[in-house]
Amino acid sequence: MEDNKSLQQSLLEAGVHFGHLKKKWNPKMLPYIFAEKNGIHIIDLNKTVEGLDEAAAALKSIAKSGKKIMFVATKKQAKEIVAEAAAKANMPYVTERWLGGMLTNFTTIRKSVKKMQSIEKMLEDGTMDSVTKKERLTLTRSKDKMEKVLGGIAQMGRVPAALFIVDISHEHIALAEAKRLGVTTFAMVDTNSDPTKVDFAIPANDDATKSIAIVTQYLTAAIMEGLEERATSKDEDDQHDEEEESTKERGVEMSEEEEGGARGGRGKKGGNTGGGGAAGGGRGRQGSGARGTRKTTGSGPAKRG
Repeated sequence: MEDNKSLQQSLLEAGVHFGHLKKKWNPKMLPYIFAEKNGIHIIDLNKTVEGLDEAAAALKSIAKSGKKIMFVATKKQAKEIVAEAAAKANMPYVTERWLGGMLTNFTTIRKSVKKMQSIEKMLEDGTMDSVTKKERLTLTRSKDKMEKVLGGIAQMGRVPAALFIVDISHEHIALAEAKRLGVTTFAMVDTNSDPTKVDFAIPANDDATKSIAIVTQYLTAAIMEGLEERATSKDEDDQHDEEEESTKERGVEMSEEEEGGARGGRGKKGGNTGGGGAAGGGRGRQGSGARGTRKTTGSGPAKRG
């Protein structure tokens, strides 16, 4: 409860509760509006905290599963904040311009990214030294232009599992593509937007820099927690596998030793058996000699009579 109070205080100080003018409001935001003051709607920070907690838990789960979350914010006041947060969490981001088809036509976008990366490689390994200065300058400008737009998604190999959007009215194309592909959407929603268009709506001021920063940082922290838990569980699994392998190896060694001992025992037993046979043979020879002696003795009196 104290954490929620401190979070509410931080949100209040950052101006998260300031909405748009009443004449610009969207009626679907009514459940998230606390009051009206001087013609401006005031957002209910209790609803904001609830939205933040739900979004943070979902984002943490997605990050823990190893899936990617794309950050989208092309508004001037949100660009740097979102780019820094995404880079910190090692997630893809778009802060310059949303290219049409960035999700729905991802194959073509990947071709552009590969082209950009090939030009970078050519410039680094000296392949471009053989071309003219004008051609090299043209390729460098082309690479810089592509990097500005595609640099944030250069390491993204497939369509992300989720999108975090600042201002869904401004990023309506990104939102439409995400909905078409069934990508989970998280967004800061102001009083002039429709919260039902996103899966996880966070009612908040999406124009103030401080408001954008506190919400983005809160969600980024949750994502990083998920990544840390994933890394920890992976290390534990690796350690468990190593222990199982060592246990199996010890079991194999013990079974080999036992088998060797059993062979030695059988050899000793066989030797004893052989000795017994020899003794039996000796007894047999001794018995036959005695019988022969008796026969000779018995024949003596017969001759005398």
